[in-house]
Amino acid sequence: MSKGLIFFCCACCILLLTIINLSIGPIISGKVGYDWGNENCALAKDNYDDAKKNNNCDDDCLKYYTKWELNECQRKKGMHDMEYTSFIFDIFIGFVCGILGLLHLFDIKKDFVSTTGLIGLGCGVVGFVLTFVYVIFNGLIYTNYDTGTLKRDGDGVYAERDGNTNNFKCLYYEKNPHKAHATYSDYGKKQYNYDKDKYFAYLEALQSSTLSTACFDISNENLCLTQDKIPSSVASNCKVVYATPTNGISRKDISDRFLTTLILSLFVCLANVGLALFGFLLFKTPGDF
Repeated sequence: MSKGLIFFCCACCILLLTIINLSIGPIISGKVGYDWGNENCALAKDNYDDAKKNNNCDDDCLKYYTKWELNECQRKKGMHDMEYTSFIFDIFIGFVCGILGLLHLFDIKKDFVSTTGLIGLGCGVVGFVLTFVYVIFNGLIYTNYDTGTLKRDGDGVYAERDGNTNNFKCLYYEKNPHKAHATYSDYGKKQYNYDKDKYFAYLEALQSSTLSTACFDISNENLCLTQDKIPSSVASNCKVVYATPTNGISRKDISDRFLTTLILSLFVCLANVGLALFGFLLFKTPGDF
């Protein structure tokens, strides 16, 4: 395979994969909400500086509240900006370099090959940097930041009975309160989406007013977001407490969009490296196109 054909294939790969990303991006599609990019990070920064300056917040408070909120705001805003910037720029790169490569494959403007190689080198480097920065933001938010949804295990359990008392120990409560929330990567798991058996068992218990004997406790489940133990009125035979199930699959859709754009963007990074490499080779030896 000639260097020119590989150059053309890299450009087409960038264009095709980015068009797919543009159609499923979690922020561009609005699936994660339309407020991303409009966060007031200046206010979050002022809150952090004020808490740090006035000593009205200890180290844990700074780390898990004001500092966490500032980092989350900056990273969400960064992902928002880079999703638009990297996708649009990659489409431009793929289209321009693809057209130039196609023209040269048909022996048109062959005296322009050296310049095309230089264009490919520059575009490949810039495209790689922008796309890789987007991958970093996507990965950080996908795996670390909470969604506001109570975390639960594979069976939908969020608390277990503490000995023979009426208190239940929250499974995921930690000093860092954000760990009690599911992340966007968790959203792809079955316990956060429609589960036929669990959902219909919940509906049956709700309609027959037997939620306590079915080990559901709607009124107290959110307490596990702020404390390690909670009281519960579920029946004495309940060793665990189940979270309220959902009848939708929108959470999995959000998780899939994050993961798909993350993986495709990694392939775009590789294609940009290939574009830059073969652009450099064509610039050095244009006769090998």
